[in-house]
Order: sequence, then structure tokens, then C-alpha cells
Amino acid sequence: MKLVLLSGGSGKRLWPLSNDTRSKQFLKVLEDQEGTRQSMVQRVWNQLETVGLSDSAVIATSKTQTEMIYTQLGTDVPLIIEPERRDTFPAIALAGSFLFSEKHTDLDETVIVLPVDPYVHDNFFERVKVLDSVLQSSNADIALMGVKPTYPSSKYGYIVPEREEDGFYHVERFTEKPSEEKAVTLIEQHALWNCGVFAFKLRYLIDILEAKQLPITYDVLSAHYSDLPKISFDYEVVEKAKHIVAVPYEGYWKDLGTWNTLTEEMATAQIGKGIISTDSENTHLVNELEIPVTVVGLSDIVVAASPDGILVADKASSPKIKDLIGGFNNPPMYEERIWGWSKVLDYAKYENEEMVTKRICINAGKNSTYHYHNLRNEVWTIVRGEGELVLNDSICRVKAGDIIHIPVGKKHAIRAIKELEFIEVQTGKEVVDTDFIRLYADWEEILLHYYSSQAQVIV
Repeated sequence: MKLVLLSGGSGKRLWPLSNDTRSKQFLKVLEDQEGTRQSMVQRVWNQLETVGLSDSAVIATSKTQTEMIYTQLGTDVPLIIEPERRDTFPAIALAGSFLFSEKHTDLDETVIVLPVDPYVHDNFFERVKVLDSVLQSSNADIALMGVKPTYPSSKYGYIVPEREEDGFYHVERFTEKPSEEKAVTLIEQHALWNCGVFAFKLRYLIDILEAKQLPITYDVLSAHYSDLPKISFDYEVVEKAKHIVAVPYEGYWKDLGTWNTLTEEMATAQIGKGIISTDSENTHLVNELEIPVTVVGLSDIVVAASPDGILVADKASSPKIKDLIGGFNNPPMYEERIWGWSKVLDYAKYENEEMVTKRICINAGKNSTYHYHNLRNEVWTIVRGEGELVLNDSICRVKAGDIIHIPVGKKHAIRAIKELEFIEVQTGKEVVDTDFIRLYADWEEILLHYYSSQAQVIV
């Protein structure tokens, strides 16, 4: 049995904390049993370890989320990296080709796909294991897991059963987000909430790829990834399957996809600087800025502030946020990286020049890549900590108070000996994230390159 966890999302439903690189599953607003703040993906991965499934799991994600996953789960977590975002069918197809051609997984092995961020108890993942045996005994094309509804919700899709057999249902059809009145009728028919968990034999997916004349080897499919249809796995595969069964799960399950549902599971009403007045009931404040936010006399609202924006919303209306900010295309102002984090402080555009000011923190023992830029100059002002700087043909120690000039084309990298923080001012005719030519990532490789180049000069 293999597990594929899908990690995607555009980062708009929990704006402004979430963005293109920090989707909802990475927000550290939950708490573990020790009271340490954790994200949804950290919670799920810990649960997989608890029930003994983490060794069978891989995470399918986009290039923009790889550093967040490594930062929160460690660099040993196996990833399948999509060349670009193209919905769930291409992502699962790529994962299947990876298991088939790179991991040499048996074609009769069960593959279980699930979201990376369900809010559930450990017994949910124990129930996931049942999908394997049900798929084998029923000879179904696909086995789903459905949640027994606790109320008639219009927020979820429903799996409508035809008949029951040995603890699972044969599926008749699907109903997508019905009215609450219709949901009542569906529940009476023993319909289940569709929680996005399904299983199939690897052979079933590989046969579908071959029938569509798509590559079944990982390297070839990855190279032609942009040719795959941008469509969900539900529409492209599940709804076309001839024989579908569903395993019911009767337990706690919630999709923390809106501020309304997320705040219901937060252990505290306030994160960050600020004050919530005592007459503000069922109000939550999440503030990532250095300035305080005060909420007075407002109940049933959420206030969220980050470098990407400020949100003040009635909780019941929070699902509308994604549609309202759909036109926002600004690059992320705050990013967590494998070496630390960066925050945009200011942007200015003059007649012939752009200027971006960032605050950057590199964790002790971590380093940036060895790279250069073709379009911009940089000036770094070290404000805290101590580090080691490689700058073209020199290497030196840097500390608080030092100012470093990095002209266009100059190769550079920095490592933090003690946690290092600096202000970076980027200037040029065009300041864009794509102006980044990476040469080496590992510090030992950087030093090896540096010393070998020095030896060549001496000779």
C-alpha cells in the first residue's frame, strides 16, 4: 500500500496569512499536545507516523511549496514535484508514473490518495488502511472513503450509495454541494460526505495513461507535463469509473478551508500583538505584523494581518474571501524558506529604476545558495548575528553593523554562524524573482568550488 498526499492550493481562502507559497496547510495556528504551535501538514504527518503509515507516504506538490514542506517536516520527506500546477489529475498521474518507473511499485499494489490537510483524529488513518482490503475483495475500480454526515451541510459533496455489502457501499452516483434541504434527503439515503480520499490499484491508473497515449515513465511524463489536461481526478477518472465502492468513516472530520472553520479549532483566540476587548465574543485575532492590532466591541469576526494584507471579516462570510481577492496577483510579501524567512518591507518605482527592500533572517547553521543576478544590485546591512560570506573571489566573516555591496553579476552566498538578520535593498531597471541564477546549494559544495577556483588562480 502506498499513500500519495496532495499538497496544493493557491493560498487565497485563508488570505492574508496564506499566499502562493504558504497555502493553508502551512499556517502554524494549531497546537499539539505539548502546546507547541503547528501547521496542518505537521499535524497530519505526525498522525501518519503514529499509525505507521509515514514510511509508505509521498507528498505530491508544486515547486513553490517544496521549501515550506522541507522546513516544516524535514528534508527526508519524499516529494514528487510537479513542474507546474495543473490540477489533481496531472498531479496523481505524475505520482503514479513515479511509483511505477522510479520506485518499481508492483502494478497490483494499492495506491491511496488523500489531501495533506484533513483535520481528523488518528482513527481516521486507521480507517484509511481498510481501503486496501476493500479494494481487493470487491474488485472495484476505485474505493472511496466517505464521512458519515453529522448535519445536512451544503458545503460538501456527497457519495450516494446503491447498496451495502460487508461493511462497504456500492456507489450509485455523486451529488456536488446540494442545498441543505436536499442534503437532508441524501442523509436519509445513507449518503456520505466526500472527503477526497480514494484508492485504486496502480495498474488501473497506468492503464488509463496508456489508453490516453500519455507517457507512463516519470521522467518523460514530467518533461511533457504541460501537455496534460488541466482537470481534476474526480472528473477525469472517478466519475468515469464503472465500479466504485465506498468505506464509511464515522468519526471526527473537518475541512479547515475557511477562517470560520479554522478558528473553531484554534487553541487560542489571539496570536501576535494586540488586544481583544472583553465584550468581543467569538472573535479571533492573528497578527504577524510588528505593530499591535486592537479589536473593540466586535463579535463573531476574524482579524488577520500579515505583510500581504489585512482582513476584517464576519466569520460567517469568510468563505467569500477567495472570490473577492481573485484578482490579487501580487507576489508573496512573506516567505518561509529552508534557510529561514524573508519579508518585503517596501517597494518603490522611480523613472528608470525599481527598489525592493527586504528583511531576511538565516537560521544558525543554514545558508543561502551560491548565485548571482543579471539585472539588479544589492546592498546588505547586517543588523544581527554573525556569518560567513563568499563574494566572488573572497571569503570573510560578517557581523552586525557590516554593509555589503553586491553589484550585478557578482556571485555570492552567506551562511549563518549565529542566527543572522540583515536588510537587503535591491535596485535595478527591473527587480524580479526570475533574475536568479543558482550555482550551488550545499555549503560544502560552495566552499569546494571557492577553494578550487583559488587554486586555479594560484597555479
